[in-house]
Amino acid sequence: MILIVSPKLLRKNFTGMTLWPFIVLKHHGQKEDVVFLNHEQIHLRQQAELLVVFFYLFYGLEFLLRLIQYQDRHKAYRNISFEREAYHFENDLEYLKNRKKYGFFKFLSV
Repeated sequence: MILIVSPKLLRKNFTGMTLWPFIVLKHHGQKEDVVFLNHEQIHLRQQAELLVVFFYLFYGLEFLLRLIQYQDRHKAYRNISFEREAYHFENDLEYLKNRKKYGFFKFLSV
């Protein structure tokens, strides 16, 4: 995990983003936020499993499908399977030790 702090790389509503192998943070204080970092590390694992490029293709396609489904950008984002897994387990700091490969698949259904 490589942390980069750069508010200029993120849109105003974003506090962080994972771009394998980097986690981009908006503020230095986020380096100490273990829940936030765990959420982003779950995304790193997802990206590695899908060889990075397929993660982004799948993520973009699922976002578009959820946008059609919900007609709301925030709801669409929150219901992407990758995000659902990361939000569901972000407080479980042991999750990545026990996570089964392709764990996001069980979050595909609505």
